[in-house]
Amino acid sequence: MNFKEYIEKHRQSIYSTICNYVPIKEPKSFYQIARDYIDRQGSYRRPGLVLLSGQLFGASLDELMLPAAAQQLSEDWILMQDDCEDDSDLRRGKPAIQKLYGWIHAMNASNLGHMAMWRMLHDYTIKYGPQKGKRMYEKFYDMLEYTVVGQHIENEFIHHTKKLAGVDESLYYRIADSKTCYYTVYGPLQIGAIAANQNDNVLEKLKSIGKDAGIAFQITDDILDMVGDEKKFGKKNFGDLYEGKVTLIILHTYRNATNEEKEKIDAIYAKDRKDKTKDEIDYLRGLIEKYDGIGYAKEVAKRYGQSAEEKVKEFSDQLPNNEYKDILISAIEELYVREK
Repeated sequence: MNFKEYIEKHRQSIYSTICNYVPIKEPKSFYQIARDYIDRQGSYRRPGLVLLSGQLFGASLDELMLPAAAQQLSEDWILMQDDCEDDSDLRRGKPAIQKLYGWIHAMNASNLGHMAMWRMLHDYTIKYGPQKGKRMYEKFYDMLEYTVVGQHIENEFIHHTKKLAGVDESLYYRIADSKTCYYTVYGPLQIGAIAANQNDNVLEKLKSIGKDAGIAFQITDDILDMVGDEKKFGKKNFGDLYEGKVTLIILHTYRNATNEEKEKIDAIYAKDRKDKTKDEIDYLRGLIEKYDGIGYAKEVAKRYGQSAEEKVKEFSDQLPNNEYKDILISAIEELYVREK
């Protein structure tokens, strides 16, 4: 069984648990908005990693289901806010929530998901005891706080800095660590391990694996934004360029561009998303192709992905020798060898 098959095996149980905490009731007009992203269902990678890590270390599915559902629900309500902030067009192959209902209703619906997530963790504490519950709660809080700080740093660039002059790859890796490495990879792995009563030493090893895998995941996400199949990816191409995000693709291109080209790049990045024209985006795409920004990003993603796999193998002797170890290796590879 590979990671995708593992996710599909448990998808319905995770989804049903979330629906129990965010049921459709009166007024239906509100709860249907709150359920919109939940019902679309994403990749379920993050809750899949929670379950996988927990089962690897001996936890039962019953012990893992609430943390896994809380992890997925956090993604659903955070994406509502992200799409409002970025004014995204598509999410999971359909119009973004603020395009359907307006950002006021979208943000209000996001709040309900946020509250339901914490209620899940409250119920987890009641069921499994204050010591274990406190450790789980603190991990979620730390992970989400770091994530929203990363969102702030990214928004500072998009809405205030607005130019690549003076920016280097350290900014990209700081944002990726906050928004992707912790939240998407090693946070979920650690949450599963906490449910299985693993100590902090194990959590640090999972962090080491997850940091490299998370960077590989984010770079691959940036590449798919440029070249991915929109139907599979679920978002419109070139969103990063329209939004003015920092990626290794554009940083490599900028670093190799002529002074005249750099001025034009900064002039385009200085514009708000709605003011950028197709011709300007095509100009950026042309420079990216000229300086092989995508090729550079692919090489970096491959390097980080291979490093993550090597760390899994390095820690292999210290991990339980069961069927879930092989699925974990499959999961790490799937993070950067993917189409969506």
